[in-house]
Amino acid sequence: MSDSHAAAGHASTPVADGVHRVRVLLYSDDITTRDAVRAAAGRRPARDVEVVAWRECATAEAVIEAMDEGGYDLAVLDGETSPVGGLGLCRQLKNEIFRCPPILVLTGRPQDAWLAGWSLADDAVPHPLDPIAVAEAIARLARERARVG
Repeated sequence: MSDSHAAAGHASTPVADGVHRVRVLLYSDDITTRDAVRAAAGRRPARDVEVVAWRECATAEAVIEAMDEGGYDLAVLDGETSPVGGLGLCRQLKNEIFRCPPILVLTGRPQDAWLAGWSLADDAVPHPLDPIAVAEAIARLARERARVG
């Protein structure tokens, strides 16, 4: 877990300039995967979406602690993380957290899309990560989060 990326706050809301400013929780035991997700999203995954903070977690325990603290507009969970994969963790979070933020899961391959459905994920992107698909998914989930408040 990287506390340097920690942030607390409220759900994304478009401000007068129409930009959704979001805080993202990112879970993977692989720093290369975390770096790839952050690089793909950048600061502006879309013209109307800005990532203002990242919180990186390398363990499921750190994710649960961070989600209990709150303040995240969406989460990205790596399904290939071990020993607790992002798909099972996603299902747990969706079942245990009232108004759980949207979750993007990273699946091992495109054929694992059915697992993303089982996990109750809001969206999925397969490995190897396509930077455009990651940015589009993060932007879409940020917009949806703002709509439901």
